[in-house]
Amino acid sequence: MTIPEKLIYPRTGDKQTVYLKYCITDPAIQVGDYTMYNDFVNDPCEFEKNNVLYHYPINHDRLIIGKFCSIACGARFLFNSANHSMQSLSTYPFPLFYEAWQRSIKDVASSWDNKGDIRIGNDVWIGYEAIIMAGVTIGDGAIIASRAVVTKDVEPYTIVGGVPAKMIKRRFSDSTITALLEIKWWDWPQDRIMRNIDAIQSGQLEKLK
Repeated sequence: MTIPEKLIYPRTGDKQTVYLKYCITDPAIQVGDYTMYNDFVNDPCEFEKNNVLYHYPINHDRLIIGKFCSIACGARFLFNSANHSMQSLSTYPFPLFYEAWQRSIKDVASSWDNKGDIRIGNDVWIGYEAIIMAGVTIGDGAIIASRAVVTKDVEPYTIVGGVPAKMIKRRFSDSTITALLEIKWWDWPQDRIMRNIDAIQSGQLEKLK
């Protein structure tokens, strides 16, 4: 089925920004409503090819991205096949080259450590050329700084940056974070969100309760 362009491109005349869910074909990648990706280098609809790397069916790993996320140009998600086994005395992936080393094809995946899925919450902002590694979970409302390399889970509404990424600060007080996680405005119907955009943008939490 052909997806209408008006669903793919939310801004008139802008082919660099897409609603990402309409560009996804891989069933192992799940993207929520209104999550957008901007790419001024490549076709943003080639996100699966250019941004989701080492994502091979043999691992059964998934990329799950929530609603209302903002993903900047060049952000990448590195999956398990990018790893080399740390359990071995050598980092060389002998099982991957099973023919040359007379190994069994069924042991190919033992070349790397499988750390699991990548999970991105709702309303997450991932900056320019940030890298998210396999097994990482990023909580709702988090911000990932440009060119950060995220190797560990990120708590909700936390800003992280650096290589490897470390916490810079919490975006809000604990009570505000708790309230936002309870409200889950991203799950509201579109008309309710539209009525509350001013309150969301101006930080009027009480109006959302």
